[in-house]
Amino acid sequence: MAIKMGRPGVDGLGDVVRVLGEWQYDGGPVQLHPGDVGWFWRFGAEPTAEATRTWSRAGEVLAVGLLDGAELLRLAFAPPALRDEELARQVAEDVSAPERGVLIEGKVYVEAPMGALIQDVLFKDGWESGEPWTPLRRDLGAPVPDPGVRVEVIGPEQAHEWAAVLRASFDGSTFTDERWHAMAAGAPYVDARCLVVRNEQGEAVAAVTVWSAGEGKPGLIEPMGVHRAHRGHGYGRAITVAAARALQELGSSSVDVCTPSSNVGAVATYQSAGLEQLPERRDLYRNAS
Repeated sequence: MAIKMGRPGVDGLGDVVRVLGEWQYDGGPVQLHPGDVGWFWRFGAEPTAEATRTWSRAGEVLAVGLLDGAELLRLAFAPPALRDEELARQVAEDVSAPERGVLIEGKVYVEAPMGALIQDVLFKDGWESGEPWTPLRRDLGAPVPDPGVRVEVIGPEQAHEWAAVLRASFDGSTFTDERWHAMAAGAPYVDARCLVVRNEQGEAVAAVTVWSAGEGKPGLIEPMGVHRAHRGHGYGRAITVAAARALQELGSSSVDVCTPSSNVGAVATYQSAGLEQLPERRDLYRNAS
């Protein structure tokens, strides 16, 4: 049977989230996670559906892609299909042809799990290796210590505080209360939590969202930020530990996060919270034609 690319539509996003959760497992490659779709959902259900692609054979979804902007496609594969030659060639063909409606013309990027055949196929087609990213993971089979700070789970009434901390954590961030509510209305948020750390004065100084992929599956941190006015006090480590505890309570087997290798401060913060560095991964890119 031929491989067919499709768009799930808003009604099909729940199924996409479900299969992405099924594909997550400890010891497997870090790849597109239900939480990545959940974080994108801050733009709304329809934009999320518009950004989502699936590749199927005989009605079975074997790969999922999320367009994180017009220049980057993030991919996940069903574990038995990571080395499926027909699938890899079809995905490569679709992402390399702008008329297929996946990636635009010019310089574009593909993020694919390490060990997936799609990487080999794209390399042979002239794609190149991009900047390195560092994945980190902490096993949640053992108790996670108390973070030693005041941690709160954020609900709709405190969304404005969470949004304000996030804006103050990332240069150029335009995150709004409305985007928090859109994210929280998405299917993946059923298994997610937003947390803040408060200082002794009661101010929200760090924020994180954690996403479960289901009982016994790796969970995800996306995003995590510390207010620029409150850095250097260990709040990044504290909220990462709090994130690990929250995922453990949700039944996750481990916690994953991925950050640019150039962001040495973030890597050090995650390591201080007990996450172990995994082998670097790199996006693939195609130069502008």
